[in-house]
Amino acid sequence: MVWFKNLVLGATILALCVVVFGAYVRLTDAGLGCPDWPGCYGTLTVPESVAAIEEAQANYPNSIIDKGKAWIEMIHRYIAAILGLMILSLAFLAYKNKNDINVRPSLVYGLLGLVIAQGMLGMWTVTELLMPIIVSLHLLGGMTTLGLLTYITHRHWGSVSDTLITLKPISQKLIRFSLVILFIQIFLGGWTSTNYAALACTDFPTCHGELIPPMDFSNGFTLWRELGMTAQGDALTLQALQAIQWIHRIGAFIFVSYFLYIIYLMSKFKSCNLYRNLLVIVISFQFIIGVLNLLLHLPLALATMHNLGAALLVIITVIINSRITPKYG
Repeated sequence: MVWFKNLVLGATILALCVVVFGAYVRLTDAGLGCPDWPGCYGTLTVPESVAAIEEAQANYPNSIIDKGKAWIEMIHRYIAAILGLMILSLAFLAYKNKNDINVRPSLVYGLLGLVIAQGMLGMWTVTELLMPIIVSLHLLGGMTTLGLLTYITHRHWGSVSDTLITLKPISQKLIRFSLVILFIQIFLGGWTSTNYAALACTDFPTCHGELIPPMDFSNGFTLWRELGMTAQGDALTLQALQAIQWIHRIGAFIFVSYFLYIIYLMSKFKSCNLYRNLLVIVISFQFIIGVLNLLLHLPLALATMHNLGAALLVIITVIINSRITPKYG
């Protein structure tokens, strides 16, 4: 059990790093730094010598070798692989100690299945040339992995709140539903990023001076299409990108409104002061960073921090939900 507790805590911290570094990979356009998977130009490292670069160029004549982007992509793959091995070990320990752990063993097995699916999505991200739906699902998978690890960690390191468990059923359901609201907004943020629509509007709260700009929802939210293209193969228009950006803003308004009500519910319990305050801080942080990303034209540091804020919201919201969940076993 000591091994399990320490390993799940370490895996949660590493999952946070993988999610944030994954955003850095996307924002630096390093997702195709290696044209193959799981290696890079046919090897498990980045070609460095003149001979290795010439061989890589001969084997992949349609790729431009950028060692900087290739290393960013490979570092992400290395730490993701380490996380996968840690979760495989957790599944083994859960099987060996199924009667002693504080969660259902099936939850840990499901986590392992999710990581395998994440590996497949990582491969398809490369082979399908950053298709937006695949990259967005890869982001959701990463956030879900982080959420499940956070839940398992909290069940072994944290405590259940007896006062929160006595909440009215409707209040408990509203807190549960906050996870749905959060993940919808994460998907909308991912859809905005993977379609390079973050700068379709560069003013706030208007979009090019209009509260409701011209928008093409049909093409903007066609899920199965190539990057920058419509389903018919035409170039995606500014109106489609504005629709993506505008819906993300509406989602943010709904998200903030809903979570303000959750914060109000939690204000009735002193045992929730820490998590309530953390929600206030991180939501405020997310709003400010989101607006600054628009006004400053998406600087890399701020864009990465926006993804970090989303990951922290996943952690906090999962812990709050764990605290209203009775102990297992």
